[in-house]
Amino acid sequence: VQLQASGGGLVQAGGSLRLSCAASGSIFSTNAMGWYRQAPGKQREMVAVFTSGGRTNYADSVKGRFTIPRDVAKNTVDLEINNLKPEDTAVYYCNLNQLRLGVLYSYWGQGTLVTVSS
Repeated sequence: VQLQASGGGLVQAGGSLRLSCAASGSIFSTNAMGWYRQAPGKQREMVAVFTSGGRTNYADSVKGRFTIPRDVAKNTVDLEINNLKPEDTAVYYCNLNQLRLGVLYSYWGQGTLVTVSS
């Protein structure tokens, strides 16, 4: 499985950005896709996830500002980011988790940098 992420860049505070992620390879119908981020000097954290059960989970810090459109048929997941804040500056990673014979497999994209200037 490969994940290709794109869409990062430099944005002013208050602006918007859309990240895209496409998965390819051996992808099962039941999986979870989402976005994580890692700011300098901090641990990677969940931003938004589209679960295998069809629910969306958001980190409290992004609720109301981020949405995670997903096209299950195309195996893509985007991240729409509005009202960006300097604290949103981070490398954003696309993630796919899927179960196979009781084993959880986790795949990561290469990361795309989002920089928010104040």
